[in-house]
Amino acid sequence: MLVEPEADAERLTLDRAVAEAVRVRLAAGPRPTPDADAIALRDLLADLTPAAAAAVRAVLGRIDAAGGAALVVWGAASQTLAADRFGLTARTAAEPEQALAAVRDGSRALLDLTPGKAWWGRLLAEPALRIVAALPDGRLGLPRSLMVQRAEPGPTGDDRTFWATDSQAPDARIVGILAAAGLAASPLIAAGGLKLFMLAGYVQAEDGRLSSAPGSLSGVIGAAPQF
Repeated sequence: MLVEPEADAERLTLDRAVAEAVRVRLAAGPRPTPDADAIALRDLLADLTPAAAAAVRAVLGRIDAAGGAALVVWGAASQTLAADRFGLTARTAAEPEQALAAVRDGSRALLDLTPGKAWWGRLLAEPALRIVAALPDGRLGLPRSLMVQRAEPGPTGDDRTFWATDSQAPDARIVGILAAAGLAASPLIAAGGLKLFMLAGYVQAEDGRLSSAPGSLSGVIGAAPQF
């Protein structure tokens, strides 16, 4: 004989509160900039357990997907990371160029970092397109995908900046030159004759410390918060 489960009024009340909070937050719309979102999120996560933080990020990620710019993904890692963070809402691009074209039209794109494609090098010539997020975005480990958007990322208090160069000098030498200028750098990936480095903190494109950086074609192509 089937037994109907007992009503749990207390949990139902809590669930309804969550549903109502989601409805109200969706109606409020997105924040104006990615860095404003990151600052608010960091404050929300400050005192949460890992399990609670993961639940909050999942809910807010799907709210972001519902109210923010359309999302396009390129690459297997980006598809997985986008599904985890934003749900199954992203459109898949066949090539990085297709994803970047969508960004030019107002979407945002999450693209894999792979030795076979130096798509991020294009951002040196398109300052309107910037890296605004890097996933995974924990302080440990390296990002596997970068988010590109028509937005200028601002400082959030805990960031990493992305700097590209065509210098063929060994990575260690490039890191040493940047260190001498007061910048902490680490190599991320190389492709198509270009190299991508992460600089600790938020570094502006016009930062004077980069004036002597190696490479005839180089520059900051964005920044992303860490959590």
